[in-house]
Amino acid sequence: MHIPTPDELRARRERLGIRQTELAERAGISQSMVARIEAGSVDPRTSTLKKIVHVLNTAETSRMTAAHVMHTPVFSVQASEPVTRALEIMNLNNISQIPVIEDGVPVGCISESAIVSVIEEQSAHRAVGLAVKNFMEPGFPTVPPGMDVDTVVRILQNNHAVLVMEAGTVTGVITKHDLISLIVDRAP
Repeated sequence: MHIPTPDELRARRERLGIRQTELAERAGISQSMVARIEAGSVDPRTSTLKKIVHVLNTAETSRMTAAHVMHTPVFSVQASEPVTRALEIMNLNNISQIPVIEDGVPVGCISESAIVSVIEEQSAHRAVGLAVKNFMEPGFPTVPPGMDVDTVVRILQNNHAVLVMEAGTVTGVITKHDLISLIVDRAP
């Protein structure tokens, strides 16, 4: 196990934008203790050092952004395309929903559940010739690449997916499955 030096602790805390007071509060120690540890004037107990490192590790994880977890390419369809094209894309890529994008702008989404709902309302043979626009749902929310993952998680609680947009262009997509995979990948 690497034991960080006082300079390494201070540099990491500053890089994360955490004040000594905030670090102390989260670690359950005094601000003066953090200051003395960073100054090298006190040799902290291992338990105290573990608390500080834990707080810094947690802060670093929460600084993860949408750009870190998004995936590309973003599969999409246009509203005028046949629904069979959307189903083909979903089947080939093992996904359950895709955005509907017109001229680079997200205008809605189509999901397996929306398709099933329309098919239930109409006979299945009449639904086959319909366009994506007949199955469209409201679009996915969009976030910038620098959005923190904690905010993305909150947005995903009520949405199928989140599109990552930069300079008016869809650059990635994040689904609930992506975040579950992130948790599994980080498990010990």
